[in-house]
Amino acid sequence: MTISAPPAAEATTVGNYFVSNYPPYSFWTADGVPAAVAALDQPPRPGTDLGIYLHIPFCRKRCHFCYFRVYTDKKNDEIQGYLDAALAELAAFAKRPAITGRQAAFVYFGGGTPSFLSVEQLEALTDGMKALVPWDRAEEVTFECEPGTLTDRKIDAIRRIGVTRLSLGVENFDDHILETNGRAHLSQQVYRAYERARGAGFPQINIDLIAGMMNETEDNWRQCIAKTIALDPDSVTIYQMEIPYNTTIYKQMKAEGKITAPVADWATKRRWVADAFAALEGAGYTVASAYTAVKDPARTTFVYRDRLWAGADLLGLGVASFSHISGTHFQNLHDFAPYVQRVTAGDLPLARAYTPDDDERLIREFILQLKTGHIDTGYFTAKFGVDPQVRFAGELAELARQGFAQVDGTRLTLTREALLQVDRLLHGFFLPRHAHARYA
Repeated sequence: MTISAPPAAEATTVGNYFVSNYPPYSFWTADGVPAAVAALDQPPRPGTDLGIYLHIPFCRKRCHFCYFRVYTDKKNDEIQGYLDAALAELAAFAKRPAITGRQAAFVYFGGGTPSFLSVEQLEALTDGMKALVPWDRAEEVTFECEPGTLTDRKIDAIRRIGVTRLSLGVENFDDHILETNGRAHLSQQVYRAYERARGAGFPQINIDLIAGMMNETEDNWRQCIAKTIALDPDSVTIYQMEIPYNTTIYKQMKAEGKITAPVADWATKRRWVADAFAALEGAGYTVASAYTAVKDPARTTFVYRDRLWAGADLLGLGVASFSHISGTHFQNLHDFAPYVQRVTAGDLPLARAYTPDDDERLIREFILQLKTGHIDTGYFTAKFGVDPQVRFAGELAELARQGFAQVDGTRLTLTREALLQVDRLLHGFFLPRHAHARYA
């Protein structure tokens, strides 16, 4: 296996760029579901943390770049039916040997827009979840928010239910860019929500930004970073704009017969993130991964990411959610009505699954942890009985040849240039049978 050099032309084209798992999701099949059920019927692996992810698929608007399973047309009774189904799903999982009796070490409410729910819905939902799988001692509870949905009463409720990490989907501070890209909120709602959330005493507030959105400019990007630093959040997450197949932007590209997306190219996006990281470091932040800068590394962590990248169990609830239990990956049904119907009938809503072998598990953890920019290869030797410096000797030599990596004893470090394009480089570690395949 080799890691290719950057292509001469780096226009943004259609397809998934961000690597969130391995092997690619396209290799998960319905034939793998019995193995997932078998994993659920076995006791948990000793010393393995359990996390819970709940997908709230409702939004005020669908962003043009969004590739998640979201709905903007559901009525109140449908929303309540979905929340009831999610609790029923958790109740069914909680009876399985792999889950029963365990406490959640971390919880993540993702979307969609979790803050779309009413205060009453949030309180009933979380009370029901805690009764089935307690998370009162969770190290982290993350809650994604769209700024325009945050009233004072809702912010207080989110804090009251135990959220420790509030993540604001800001993306940009320019109203024209927000509107062009289909965002539901405007900049003034960002400032109001942030100020009110800071006053509510959340231990950590994260701000999400996207580099390279439609109509993004050099000047506006600099202003975005300056405005972010002025707010002084605990952490800043910056994604580079990608155009997966199921986005509105791709549908428009397809209709017009275009190959190149109407967003910044990859070289520009990498440079913008590099500039942002440099400015954040100048303001006292530390770059903690390819996407994240934190104000205080000793206090500000991202437990969900770190445990997931180290092989923790994750129970994904809701339509299209992904799970990882006892080494087996599985995904729920990806359409609203079939998901609700299956759960309401008392069945597990599993759609496809994949059980990796030992080498694939090693690759998964290695490439995901490589996103932090530095890893201790001794961790993998102890856990998998395989020295990554031997297993990936060719790949690491190629990274070193390109000036992307350095090895000092058991410590492997990526350069900043490599970190800014790490998702592209990770494909060099894929097994031949997984290379050049559609990711999702």
